[in-house]
Amino acid sequence: MIRGHVWKFGANINTDVIMPGHVYDQSEAIQTKAAFAGVRPGFSDIFQAGDLIVAGTNFGTGSSRPAARSLRNLGCACLVADSINSLFFRNCVNFGLLALECEGVSALVEEGGELEIDIDNWQLREIGTGKVLPILPVPPRLLAIMRGGGIFPVLEREGLIVVQR
Repeated sequence: MIRGHVWKFGANINTDVIMPGHVYDQSEAIQTKAAFAGVRPGFSDIFQAGDLIVAGTNFGTGSSRPAARSLRNLGCACLVADSINSLFFRNCVNFGLLALECEGVSALVEEGGELEIDIDNWQLREIGTGKVLPILPVPPRLLAIMRGGGIFPVLEREGLIVVQR
């Protein structure tokens, strides 16, 4: 069970908004610090580990830049959107960011609201109203990779790759 406060974004949020292009060649720390800086300056300073991001349709459209990693590095407990761009969703899997689709979530909750996410039963509940919506189930292997920290940590633990440090 995941429970957290909501930071809400609209529809068609592209990866340029999530991770601005001017930090693309910078360190992960700088990329993380710049998350959503173009639309919400200082976002990385006020976002708390365990908070949730809720968005409308087509979240993460655009380039394949590692914007999902920046959200994971912020401590985002879960991204829930009405729909998630397929390329961005795969990056969420690969970088270990829990990302779920739930049609109607952007209309259900307001910024600052609180959600409880029950992955075992594939549903979420808005704490203030008690309203419940179904979550689109994620294939078990993809969910295991997201919850396991991403593709490289999972493959390393399974002995399928050796990561040199």
